[in-house]
Amino acid sequence: MTTKAVIAIHGGAGTIVRASMASDMEARYHAELRAVLVAAQQVLADGGSALDAVTQAVRLLEDCPLFNAGHGAVFTSAGTHELDASIMDGRTLEAGAVSCVKRVRNPIVAARHVLEYSEHVMFTAEGAEAFAQAQGLDFVDPSHFHTDARYRQWQLARAQQRAMLDHDGATLAAQDAAVNDNALPHEPIDPNSKFGTVGAVAVDLYGHVAAATSTGGITNKQLGRVGDAPLIGAGCYADDATCAVSTTGSGEMFIRMVAAYDVAAQMAYRGVALEEAANDVVMNRLPRIDGRGGLIAVDARGNVVLPFNTEGMYRGYARVGEAAVTAIYR
Repeated sequence: MTTKAVIAIHGGAGTIVRASMASDMEARYHAELRAVLVAAQQVLADGGSALDAVTQAVRLLEDCPLFNAGHGAVFTSAGTHELDASIMDGRTLEAGAVSCVKRVRNPIVAARHVLEYSEHVMFTAEGAEAFAQAQGLDFVDPSHFHTDARYRQWQLARAQQRAMLDHDGATLAAQDAAVNDNALPHEPIDPNSKFGTVGAVAVDLYGHVAAATSTGGITNKQLGRVGDAPLIGAGCYADDATCAVSTTGSGEMFIRMVAAYDVAAQMAYRGVALEEAANDVVMNRLPRIDGRGGLIAVDARGNVVLPFNTEGMYRGYARVGEAAVTAIYR
């Protein structure tokens, strides 16, 4: 048995708005990240599996309105929510995923059930919801996913007639604040220049790894758009022989680079360590096609990396028996 059990999480990457950042809001992000880490850390300390730890972590992130997954997910172009999630077990290479679900309270739990109770890897839309319902999972009215901040984001995006993934210069929120008194609350990472995904990776006391990723997508996205988060190999990957990876970023670019798997592949085929493989993907390969964002990864030895090529990424990790570490800025 290894004693290097560790959980790492992310809550999205993007452009920092530190200059207008309220200290209480920044503290709230750190507190929420820490609470999630402590809960998942306890799962590992009690002898739970890496799969259980990442499920717990992402489920809690989905329930937190600060992050773009579950309650707090962004709006589609139709003013609805379409949620995606995936999970993978590095011990068996089993995986499960759902995409475009609208009423499942915790998409990551649905993905976990696909992994455990289905011969398939991925379900989408109505088929995913039918599977989740047959499994007895919690369903909610779509209004459960609404938050006022995300609604305002959507209205601003609609006014600009765009899907709000990233843009340079003054943000729409800042522009709106100059005219109105009801601007979006300041977040450490600009909500209009943020790649909003949540994820977790872990290695347990027995040296097994797992990864999980969940998202609401991008603001004002077209109906049916699917990014990297639910795609095994792009937004999520885990293999005991190499590593576990969860990504956050410009989803289309991460899909084209098969970013999560590329980290594991470089370890397997180039023989490089986790840090070198992850940094190459994030700092060298993704930028070639304007891929922005980051990832978190662990290997079976308990090494942890959290690289990103944006100004910031909500992130943290907690080793069993040690205090949780959280960060936002570079």
